[in-house]
Amino acid sequence: MDQLTTERLVVRGWQLADAGDALSVYGAEKVTRWLTPVMGRVADEDSMRAVLQAWTEDQPNMLPPRGRWAVQLKNTGEVVGGVSVRLLPPYEEDLELSWQLKPAAFAVARPHNKRAILTAERLGMQWVGETDKYYDLRLQVFRIRPSDLLED
Repeated sequence: MDQLTTERLVVRGWQLADAGDALSVYGAEKVTRWLTPVMGRVADEDSMRAVLQAWTEDQPNMLPPRGRWAVQLKNTGEVVGGVSVRLLPPYEEDLELSWQLKPAAFAVARPHNKRAILTAERLGMQWVGETDKYYDLRLQVFRIRPSDLLED
């Protein structure tokens, strides 16, 4: 995916120039404490630039639909978060869609995070139960099947 544009957002590949905006997301303990797998808070812009460098180098090696992308406000160009699709443990077939958003603009997610649950539902995902299969955490599971994404 090169870029996805909606009415309000642009989802695109990460760039090193995004380090300042990305730090406001991944440098916020309010965000990183919820991440799975666990990711420590990024301490400074140089460290964030190193993380973005690793992500951009890794991107071509990820089989679609897997990857990591920046979420940018269409009207201002401000990067307000990130979205990723990756394999869940045991890394065979289950995919995780995750989003990490600036605390000042959006909310973050775990089982009791009502906003995240509502976001998953708005995306058309269906709740299928709870599990501790992933990351040794008790998590809410939502799914969407490829056939659910096809237009009638």
